[in-house]
Amino acid sequence: MAIPGNFLSSTTEAVDPNTSGWTAKLNCTISLGSGGRNGDGCLTVKSSAAGEMQARTVSSYAVTPGTVYETFCDASGSTVPERIGIRWLDAANVEISITWAVTASSASATWHRISVAGPAPATAARAQVVVSSTPAAANVTSFYENFFFGFPLSTVGNLLSFNTESLEVDASTWTSELNCSLTRQVPPVSWAVDYYLAGGHVLAATVTANGNAAARSTERPPASPGTEYLAYCYLNPPTSASTTWVELRFYNAAGAQIQATRSTLAAPGTSWYRQYVSAIAPAATASCSIAVGIDAATAGQVLRAEGSVITTVPVLRTGSVMPYADASFEQGVAGWSTVSGVATVTRSTPWGAVGADGAYAGTITSSTATTSVIRSAKFALPAGTGGKTFRTEIYSQITSGGFTASRGIRWYDAANTDLGLTADPGAAVPTPGWWLLGNSFTAPANAMQAAIEYTVTATATSSVWRIDRAALWQSLPFIEVVAHDATATITLTLRELNTGDLMTVYRVTPDGARTLTRGPSGLLSLSPVTSDQVVIEDAEAPLGVPVSYYVETRATISATPAYRTSDSVTLAPGDTDLCWLKDPGQPQRNGQFMVVTPPSWKRAINQAAYRVRGRRNAVVLSDVRGGLEGDLVVWTRTDDEAERLHWLLGSGNVLLWQVAPGLHESDLYVTVGEVTLPRVVDVADEAWRQWTLPLTQVDMPTAVGVAGSAGRTWQDTLTAFTTWQAVETAYASWEDVLFDRRAEG
Repeated sequence: MAIPGNFLSSTTEAVDPNTSGWTAKLNCTISLGSGGRNGDGCLTVKSSAAGEMQARTVSSYAVTPGTVYETFCDASGSTVPERIGIRWLDAANVEISITWAVTASSASATWHRISVAGPAPATAARAQVVVSSTPAAANVTSFYENFFFGFPLSTVGNLLSFNTESLEVDASTWTSELNCSLTRQVPPVSWAVDYYLAGGHVLAATVTANGNAAARSTERPPASPGTEYLAYCYLNPPTSASTTWVELRFYNAAGAQIQATRSTLAAPGTSWYRQYVSAIAPAATASCSIAVGIDAATAGQVLRAEGSVITTVPVLRTGSVMPYADASFEQGVAGWSTVSGVATVTRSTPWGAVGADGAYAGTITSSTATTSVIRSAKFALPAGTGGKTFRTEIYSQITSGGFTASRGIRWYDAANTDLGLTADPGAAVPTPGWWLLGNSFTAPANAMQAAIEYTVTATATSSVWRIDRAALWQSLPFIEVVAHDATATITLTLRELNTGDLMTVYRVTPDGARTLTRGPSGLLSLSPVTSDQVVIEDAEAPLGVPVSYYVETRATISATPAYRTSDSVTLAPGDTDLCWLKDPGQPQRNGQFMVVTPPSWKRAINQAAYRVRGRRNAVVLSDVRGGLEGDLVVWTRTDDEAERLHWLLGSGNVLLWQVAPGLHESDLYVTVGEVTLPRVVDVADEAWRQWTLPLTQVDMPTAVGVAGSAGRTWQDTLTAFTTWQAVETAYASWEDVLFDRRAEG
């Protein structure tokens, strides 16, 4: 599988089907091994004698001085630990230096990640990847594969820098806060082969004396009051009984800490566990940070941490008013409590034992077969929602005994006056396995707050009910369409989808014809659903024709589909003197231009005529007749229009040509040949240009996806670059900034 952003070729990355991307550098021979993770092949490096052995890439790769680059691979070797490095070369391909990773802390025959990152030296022009180990004898073997070299890979949306997240450069962005010393280590951790955000280096906090110990990031990225943030990292406790934690902290403009929210790991062992903590930034918040620690530790114990992230909370259910802590139970039960009865509500334990979202679930336990009332905290509702429908949702699993439950919402006004409970009649909680339980309720006229309330009756002693991923949101249409005449696009919004389902989306015209619409990976046919709400921008809908959308979803390919049908919507036909030229994969380049002369179409055909002696008529052999071909002549009236058309045509992609229905032309997918663009009037200061665009009809592209930023925001640019000059140096255009297309070298 190709690693995103990799400068290395697929053969060099995966060492498949051969080792042509690699060569011996020092004291070794190389060969093709088997049993790899990224394909079967792997790089086998065998020592020729005792002492360090090294292998490197055959090719070198252009780099920019001062820019940080990262390399990693998966390694395996039962005898000797390994390290990886970036070998910097000058313009004459002479070695300047090597940025080495810390050597792995121990040898391991299990595939484990080794990695390093660093800035290119001032005189560097190119770089190579180098792997190394130091055996004590000849014929000792190390194995490597799944190689990456390129710009650093970090979590999209992380407020923390790449080095704080990964420690691949150094440990300078972390500091000891209490009773510990900090170093970087490379323990042999076997991360998933396609999990590229976890590298080799981890933060190691060694406890100085018996007692509590803590470390924190020195970075304090900006944060905004009232915004809900999520922090997390992997924790590796020294023992399963250790009390380790991650903390999200907020600071005011003067740098004083004004809030800290802690989430304690319930470790089942001594492996690596991702622990989450969330909080809403209080008033006066200016910045934030992350901290990790261990309580009641013994001197010499080591707490390790990796993959630190601070970001805005993920959307568990679009529109839900519940904070992440109340919805997910990752750091406790937040505002959930027992109002009456013997039942208790706690967080499950240990980490990973049960959970529909994350590693924990809420646990309702009743020691007796009696009735209890469990209620969440109160949550503010959007203004003006009185009389509107709200939905609740909970993931549910009975793990012991049984329950009947009445699920409802308790409403409150702005003054916290109880407006009463709206609930369903009650029923047995389904079992076995996880179930998604949902309800709809109408809010009273003056409702401004709401709490989820469950009246539960255990049907046996020691009954246990797990709940997770709770949500409360205002119900909106399952499918909605809006036309945007200015851009000749239609927005299709699909809500309350099931993630993991397969979705097919058709555009339907009045004649009943169905055409697949386009998504980020091509036409939306049995495409995986990745979010409960999907917004599709359809830039290929016809002009002046009513269209609707038909959507099928199914849990598996063989399952019976569920379907939704939208209302009809019509894009304005627009001026008959104008046409649209659109790039299906790059809709931000679409433009409308003045038509001077529509194409005079012709349809070419390949024919061969054979004239038989003594026969009047020739024998003609013909292929099928080709599609339409002709020259479209348009004007651009300003330099901006001309630049937009240059931008549109520059990619050479297949385009969609559209005109108003009254011109008796069908929408066509076309390629554009060699273009001429003389001035309309042959004088130097004339801005108008006459473009002759040779069009050739082609089929609609099926595999072309609509380009998107995949969650990328301005925050990712601010995190990666310290100045706008650095951004300008790294990217050729704002479009490249949007899609993170940095120039290599």
